[in-house]
Amino acid sequence: MTFQSYKGIRAVPIRRLGEHLDQEVLVQGWLANIRSKGKLHFLQIRDGSGTVQAVVAKGAIDEASFEAAGALTQEASVRIVGKAVADERAPTGVELQPTLVELVGPSVDFPITKKEHGPAFLMEHRHLWLRSKKQTAIMRIRHEVIQAIRDFFYEREFYCMDSPMFTPNACEGTTTLFNVDYFGDPAYLTQSGQLYGEASAMALGKIYVFGPAFRAEKSKTKRHLTEFWMVEPEAAYYDLDDVMSLAEDFVSTIVGRVLERRRTELEDLERDVSKLEPATSTPYPRLSYLEASKLLEKDPTFVQGDDFGAPHETLLGDAHDRPVLVHRYPRKIKSFYMKADPQAPDLALCVDMIAPEGYGEIIGGSEREDDLEVLQKRIEEHELPMEQFQWYLDLRRFGSVPHGGFGLGLERLVAWLTGAEHLRECIPFPRMLYRIYP
Repeated sequence: MTFQSYKGIRAVPIRRLGEHLDQEVLVQGWLANIRSKGKLHFLQIRDGSGTVQAVVAKGAIDEASFEAAGALTQEASVRIVGKAVADERAPTGVELQPTLVELVGPSVDFPITKKEHGPAFLMEHRHLWLRSKKQTAIMRIRHEVIQAIRDFFYEREFYCMDSPMFTPNACEGTTTLFNVDYFGDPAYLTQSGQLYGEASAMALGKIYVFGPAFRAEKSKTKRHLTEFWMVEPEAAYYDLDDVMSLAEDFVSTIVGRVLERRRTELEDLERDVSKLEPATSTPYPRLSYLEASKLLEKDPTFVQGDDFGAPHETLLGDAHDRPVLVHRYPRKIKSFYMKADPQAPDLALCVDMIAPEGYGEIIGGSEREDDLEVLQKRIEEHELPMEQFQWYLDLRRFGSVPHGGFGLGLERLVAWLTGAEHLRECIPFPRMLYRIYP
């Protein structure tokens, strides 16, 4: 581990101060809060890794440092040299006793105060709102999820393969494409890395794509972003059962990792972890579309044969204490690349994973159509440009095999894990129907 130093004293992240008790350390961060009482200043200092209280006592520090400490304002940046000492009353069990306080950068009239602010105001100041305790907790959990994703696939010998952001064709229908002028030719921002992921799987066997995706959906619900991140594993010789088992193992591993390593952040968010703990155990409940439909019979908004909407997903999720897998939807409402069930050709060999507590679908996957003639017919039925899919059809011309995979929306998973009310809090800078600033 490398450390920066200042005047010969090495910088220590706040979350690691407990490893340096009774040692002189350097903390570099920002002022989250200050409270003064007589000859004492109580500074709450954050550095991104955590928060620590520094107790500045007149007489125990030089006059210039004492005055500098008392003049600090919210979000002023500061360097503090002092001793890390154990304190059972402190949230992290550590307190800082400064011997030097130095202002690095002033902060005047920081716009986000302790009073209540509406979402529009907070989104306009997203670059500053990110600094708040709950937002940094969500971002650290997001970071943990991302690392867990990479570790999961690395340990199971899936290769990370990047898919392009510019594509000549649609993957999830033509109505939600962002059009781009690509040096005079039409192109689109990718809706999914899946089709290219299938090509990669034919080369390397087991792969995953992890990157941004774009959907021009004119939706203002809390479940939608126009730019989001997806992880999409794809594996040769996988059938639907393999896909479902992988999805269960994947999600349960990530939930367990977050509960193990990010308990402090979950506490900062006041997340009821008892709601997450059942999801660490597999198998998850599995229902066919028909079985799931029977649970929705009393809902007048549900029409047999239609896809599930948000209220229907909520009802299905609320009926279970962990994610539920719903498989074999009507083929007519699913994507062109999904394989038909040989036992029931009007059904697709597909699956959605629905999270509990109203967080809805977090995974969508399927076994892919591997027959060239059938896939050509499906492309025609969906009125897609056949010439743009010739490379994709080549995968069926040259050594086609059964294969499958799924896509998991990162922000939807993070929202469920953190208990966030809206996906906009689960990505650093959200892009929504009417939001592209900052």
